[in-house]
Amino acid sequence: MARRPIAILVLLLSVALPAFFDLARGESRSGAAGKTLPSSVVFRGRPVFARLVAEAEREGWRAMPIGERTARVGLALVGTPYKNWTLEIDDHVEAPSVDLDEMDCWTFFEISLGFARMLREKAGEYGPDDLLHMIEIDRYRGGQCDGTYFSRLHHLEDWIRDNARRGLVIDLTRRLGGVPMSGHSLHYMGEHWQEFRYLRHNPDLIPRFQALEKKISAQPVYYIPKGRVASIEPRLQNGDVICIASTWPGTFTSHVGLAYRDSGGMLHFLHATSIQAERRVVIGPRLSDYLMAHPKAAGILVARPLDLPQPGSPPRRSNAAEKRLPENRVSPAASPAGNAG
Repeated sequence: MARRPIAILVLLLSVALPAFFDLARGESRSGAAGKTLPSSVVFRGRPVFARLVAEAEREGWRAMPIGERTARVGLALVGTPYKNWTLEIDDHVEAPSVDLDEMDCWTFFEISLGFARMLREKAGEYGPDDLLHMIEIDRYRGGQCDGTYFSRLHHLEDWIRDNARRGLVIDLTRRLGGVPMSGHSLHYMGEHWQEFRYLRHNPDLIPRFQALEKKISAQPVYYIPKGRVASIEPRLQNGDVICIASTWPGTFTSHVGLAYRDSGGMLHFLHATSIQAERRVVIGPRLSDYLMAHPKAAGILVARPLDLPQPGSPPRRSNAAEKRLPENRVSPAASPAGNAG
């Protein structure tokens, strides 16, 4: 009986010490009311991260334009298993997170873009916190997570608008022939809040999401109908973020991936697919063929990523930057076919 207190103490220490050392290394992430989540929760896939860093340094990804860098990272992730709800990591605390072991369509494109930006921000000695910082800038309204679920950008059309306002992407949809989406509105999160872990445990957020979805629905959303996509494919570049517009009236978009042009000049849809036969990151077919093969796809929205503004540089104006873009530039392949995975 005298040994029982010692056994209990050992058990408690085995649980507490890993979290303590996470905090000591500065590897936890702050959330609501100063709460933190351990690094093991907010960052998964350190061996994959190390592999990507080594590959980037060996092949000189840092010197590439942002679109080429983004596509190169995406290609290096081909074969990664698909998993939904990878961002739902806690009942209350929202924090920037990365899962390189499993990903869905949204986390695939944002990890590819975040890693590409990270390479330009530093010359080397990259760590998980560097990528988490890039993810925070991209994923959260105004580029800052306040520890609440509401600060995250949950809708692609809202993500484009917020990131374009901050000079982080160029919304090319209207310039490429986009037309307004009519008969669509957002209400899914507000009406089906039981499906979302954070909303189930924080019901006070539900009215805020209902109001947000009404606000987004009241703003014009443009898309390029899929019948016109083949004609504008030559104007798309490696790393362009391709958001799939939905035919379902209860949303505007339903899927997302990256543009990737192969060595033969064909533009593919590079994405994490939930289709049961694949369920992994894949190099899909020609973008226009992909759209035609999916009846629920109405067309696309296109956002061209930019590197982060450098300190001291003037604020970017998305419209001005868009006017300077060449009309028919065709990017070279981001990677030889043998490196596609």
